[in-house]
Amino acid sequence: MPAKLNFPEFEFRIKEEGKRTYIFDSIRKKYLVLTPEEWVRQNLIHYLVQVLGYPAGLMQLEKKVMVNGLSRRLDLAVMNTSQRIILLAECKAPHVELSADTVYQAAAYGKMLNPKIYLLSNGLRHICFSIGEKGPEFLEAIPSYLEVC
Repeated sequence: MPAKLNFPEFEFRIKEEGKRTYIFDSIRKKYLVLTPEEWVRQNLIHYLVQVLGYPAGLMQLEKKVMVNGLSRRLDLAVMNTSQRIILLAECKAPHVELSADTVYQAAAYGKMLNPKIYLLSNGLRHICFSIGEKGPEFLEAIPSYLEVC
C-alpha cells in the first residue's frame, strides 16, 4: 500500500495488472499508474473536493499551457465559473522536500497564469500562498472553495 500522507483517509479504486498498480482518477475517469506523485495528487483531489468543497467539474489535471514560449504541464488547476485559475497546485512525491526554492519556482511558473492561490504538496507537508506586492504571502491552511471565490 502507498505511504501514509497528511490527509484524511479516503476510499480509492486501486487495481493490480501484472507488476503495476493503478489508481482510478475520478476527474479524468480512467486508471493511472500509481506513482508516489500520483498518490499525492489523488489524495489532494479528494481533500479539495470532499473536505474543502472545490467542484470536481472545475478541476483540470496535467493541462498543457504555454509559459514564456515554453510548453509546461500543470499538475492541478482549479477554475472558477468564469474559467479563471483560482488555485494552482504542484504535487511532489512524499520523499521530495518542499523548500523556498520550490515556492519561488512555483510562483515563477504560475506568474503568467495569475492564480489566486498556489499550493505545493508532497502529501506530508502543504505550502499554500498567494502572491502580494511584496512577494509570497503564506496562508496557515488551504482555503475552502468559498473562501477563494
